[in-house]
Amino acid sequence: MATNSESILIVDDDPKIRDLTTKYLIDQGLNVHAASGGKEMDNFIVSHPVSLIILDLMMPEESGLAICQRLRGSGNFTPIIILTAKGDEIDRIVGLEMGADDYVSKPFNPRELLARINAVLRRNDLKQAQASNSENLAFGPFIFSSDTRSLTKNGVPISITSGEFELLKVFIDRPRQPLSRDQIMQLAKGRELDVFDRSIDVQISRLRKILEEDHTSPKFLQTMWGFGYIFVPDGDAVD
Repeated sequence: MATNSESILIVDDDPKIRDLTTKYLIDQGLNVHAASGGKEMDNFIVSHPVSLIILDLMMPEESGLAICQRLRGSGNFTPIIILTAKGDEIDRIVGLEMGADDYVSKPFNPRELLARINAVLRRNDLKQAQASNSENLAFGPFIFSSDTRSLTKNGVPISITSGEFELLKVFIDRPRQPLSRDQIMQLAKGRELDVFDRSIDVQISRLRKILEEDHTSPKFLQTMWGFGYIFVPDGDAVD
């Protein structure tokens, strides 16, 4: 259950909904703050830690979808509950695809919102506990976690697609083991490599741009000429 030690930020341009929701949640013992839009939100979170953001999707200056995308794109993974107009299924789906954790449709029962807040915070606490107990692989400035499906560089989350993550996991599970393109395709995609399929090379090129200081002279994902690729965690040259 959420407590007053956790800070909730409501971002909504409707002052009536913003004020009524803030009052209700404060009455439930929560530490709640409010912002009328993206700019006020940005100013607040710069100097205040936030446990969860309640984000209205329909706002005039910057939509909630744009704010959600911007936060996730910048590496901010604070849990988000989006507020959608009843029946706006497409916006709700897009919001979840952009990284929102849950949604509540307007008009909403405040008790339902409180229940969603508690559920999202519980899931986030569990995720953090699993992350702290998981065995992560460190190489160079990176930490790779298969439990949380995350990649960080010097402690900063790195944006990585699910396809790139699965491909990197193939290499991380087999350090210093040369892998042919056929093996990589089978392990990452579960299918055979077509003779004209260069998708593995394209994805490895993208991974190198994420991992390597100089992707034209890679240290971690090295090429085995005439064979395939090899992952070298310490970045030393392969004989």
